[in-house]
Amino acid sequence: MPSRFLSTFVAIVVCTCPAAAEPILPDVAPADWPWWRGPTCDGKSRDTSAPTKWSQTETVAWKVPVPGRGHSSPVLWGDRVFLTTADEAEQTQRVLAFDRKSGKPIWDTTAHKGRFVRKHDKNTHASATPACDGERVYSVFVNANAVQVTATDLDGKIAWQTEAGPYESQHGYGSSPVVYKNLLIVLADSMKGSFLAALERASGKVAWKIDRRVTGRNGGYGTPVVAMLAGRPQLIVTGTWATKSYDPDTGKELWTCEGPAEVTGCTAATSDKLVFATGGFPEREILAIRADGSGDVSKTHVAWRTKKGVTYVPSPLYHDGHLYVVNDTGVATCFDTKRGKEVWSERLEGGDVTSSPVLVGDKLYVTNEAGRTYILKVGPKFEQVAANELNEKVLATPAIAGGRIYLRTVGNLYCIGK
Repeated sequence: MPSRFLSTFVAIVVCTCPAAAEPILPDVAPADWPWWRGPTCDGKSRDTSAPTKWSQTETVAWKVPVPGRGHSSPVLWGDRVFLTTADEAEQTQRVLAFDRKSGKPIWDTTAHKGRFVRKHDKNTHASATPACDGERVYSVFVNANAVQVTATDLDGKIAWQTEAGPYESQHGYGSSPVVYKNLLIVLADSMKGSFLAALERASGKVAWKIDRRVTGRNGGYGTPVVAMLAGRPQLIVTGTWATKSYDPDTGKELWTCEGPAEVTGCTAATSDKLVFATGGFPEREILAIRADGSGDVSKTHVAWRTKKGVTYVPSPLYHDGHLYVVNDTGVATCFDTKRGKEVWSERLEGGDVTSSPVLVGDKLYVTNEAGRTYILKVGPKFEQVAANELNEKVLATPAIAGGRIYLRTVGNLYCIGK
């Protein structure tokens, strides 16, 4: 081929071949747990095994007291553990860092002082789990009747703070930030002026922001999730009587489906084709929605629905053709996701559950509010492997990575492992 034609041919090929898709999440080391629901945003650990037997003194690598109160979950990056907390007496909302090997406190940064809002007694002023991308730690608090986002570097220095928008509190705040490409997505379903916004992680500048429906009766507390569904990234948000899919790059609505409830407090689960939305209050239902639709799909894309085993706060978890749901009263249920049929359902004795389940290999870790962690075998038959007691109240979800379990109680942070 003559050189002039060869160069033209190469140019055409380069221009017409699709560019490599931009990763929707930052690179995460196998031993890290960087944000709510773990590295793949679905409650699944990359570990194949984790400790199955412990107590307050047995198999505890370290234990450290955590000042203040918070229901946010531990975040792991490199050699550090990050948490948020709030001290109601001092009126401070803070970001904390601990040494991952020893539990030794490294730094304690105050994001806000004073101007607390009203909340439910069971909630805290630090219930949103932070996120870390290896450069900064991103924390979201409601303060001064607004959603405030703080970015600190890994040494605790505040890089930027952005007021994302107003928030009129009913029971406080609970939605964790979502990392997507170069963005940080925050949700604010409140009593007035609800919105969904994406901030540039490097600067805190608002990249896009859209209004959300306001019911005028209740707020919302669930965390969105970004997943590859039907061949495209979709941002799934539940609550205000609808499950909605948005384009995470622009905030444009892709589809909407009525249900499952006015108020939701958890994160939807997904397979490659389905969204599993559950709630909440006052309606109680689980919906399985096909994710390849557009516009209003309420009458066309609901694969199945059930009022059995519904959870409000603990998030459901999908794995290998089954949906695992542990509800607020401690009932664990497994569904066949093809038919929506209940495979098994068992009550876990010992109290209510607020923490969300975490999958490690073929085992599901479920911690109740009394501090008892059940370990269940996943699959079509209910099998309890173990139950371990800490005898401390737990509402946070554990992070399980690097062969260890990082579990926050109301007063301490435990590292469980040899």
